[in-house]
Amino acid sequence: MTNVYDSANELEKAIKESTEFQELKAAYDQVMADANAKEMFDNFRNIQLELQQKQMQGMEITEEEVEKAKEVVEQVQQHDVIAKLMEQEQRVNSLINDISRIITKPLEELYGMQQQ
Repeated sequence: MTNVYDSANELEKAIKESTEFQELKAAYDQVMADANAKEMFDNFRNIQLELQQKQMQGMEITEEEVEKAKEVVEQVQQHDVIAKLMEQEQRVNSLINDISRIITKPLEELYGMQQQ
């Protein structure tokens, strides 16, 4: 019988060694090496986190905050190094979503069969 945790650890290693992750890491390192890009990226992440926290706490996000976030996103998307990082992040997210669909398939099959 397979140890699920061993398989999960192997999957973690495979993700770290994947082309998608390696390209993400390279793009991240490039952003961190560029002082201007790093500052913009950190600002972008801080705004994201602040808005997520407010949302999770049930607080209303003001129109001013939405506009500020839009401006920061536009700036970040126009910075080639950060745009590349975001593109690579999207590829890794896609990979992880695909893996999630695969590993949850037994549950979907189990519950899907009960509905028939």
